[in-house]
Amino acid sequence: MTRQAIVVGAGIGGLATALALHRIGWQATVLERAAELGEIGAGMSQAPNALRALAELGVGERARAAGVPTDASANLRTPDGRYLQRARPGDPRPLFAFHRADLHGVLLEALPAGWVRTNAEVTAVRQDATSGTVICDGTELNADLVVAADGIGSTMRRQLWPQAPAPRFLGRTAWLGVAEMPGLPGSVTLGPGGYVLIHPLSRGRAYWAYVTTARAPGIRYDDEKAEVARRIGSWHDPIPALVEATPAGAVIHIDIHHVDPLPTYVRGRVVLLGDAAHAMSPDRGQGAGQSIEDAVVLAAALAGEPTIEDALRRYDAERRPRTQATARGAGKDGQRLTSQVAHRAIVTMLRMVPAALWRKGIAADGNATWRWQPPRLPATGT
Repeated sequence: MTRQAIVVGAGIGGLATALALHRIGWQATVLERAAELGEIGAGMSQAPNALRALAELGVGERARAAGVPTDASANLRTPDGRYLQRARPGDPRPLFAFHRADLHGVLLEALPAGWVRTNAEVTAVRQDATSGTVICDGTELNADLVVAADGIGSTMRRQLWPQAPAPRFLGRTAWLGVAEMPGLPGSVTLGPGGYVLIHPLSRGRAYWAYVTTARAPGIRYDDEKAEVARRIGSWHDPIPALVEATPAGAVIHIDIHHVDPLPTYVRGRVVLLGDAAHAMSPDRGQGAGQSIEDAVVLAAALAGEPTIEDALRRYDAERRPRTQATARGAGKDGQRLTSQVAHRAIVTMLRMVPAALWRKGIAADGNATWRWQPPRLPATGT
């Protein structure tokens, strides 16, 4: 008998989960409360660990075709334009940059038709020993497994983990944008109290993000684009031009929160995945990538263990330590990179690191996070 799953949320993590389940012969219904499918946000990068997971899902080549190699981890600069580290022609570029909507589209196109339902808001969940039931628009839907991939504000987490604290503001805020500006290399510019990230995107576009501190969440400006331009002032080219080229209404302003560590990602037949389980600061570029990893590990456990209960225990044991360690590291990185006190020490340290040693550290196997290898999926559903 074919196993059935309900996946709550059709973001990158939810779609990756549905695709992973499809590859092991399960069927899934993906419930998305939005009226139209899409990804909120602008750009992001995926590191080698996530690219390997995408390959295990069968969409590795399509994903790489939708993205652009970026030198953001190799080109480190100061606001006056001087390089602390610099990419060399011919260096490997293990990071790929994407517009979020492009990667989302790759995953969506790989799913069977009819698996995703929009305008489908899940308001409650209950379960017994053998199944989970969600209440969606007044209708009960039952399945062998419920995957809560419904984001940092997860309804499932609030209901089944009532003692868990609400997502915590990390004291940082970010402006994001995409502009038509072909040919830019990726880079990170480290200023006192904040940094600017640039990634090239497909179709002649470029993504930028300015991350800095904020005394409280929810502070907004009448003209967000003008506020970014004021803050970056005379930072080196092409940063001011990139902000200027961004349509004013397309500048996104977000506050950075994370989910404090949970004691488990599993409650009976309900499992948390992605930001619902471990939303993290974006400073290591691992948020979406860890969600894709989650999807592959969950499917491998379901395919390899004798019972769903055994599979969920394996998933929790494998994913919770890795994702929570990644979240801790990302939070610490963000705190350091936006600290005015730490800025001078960071710049001095980066100047002193030999270029060969820096390149070794940002190679595809240069750090523990990027070295992760996905489990193999049996691909019985394709």
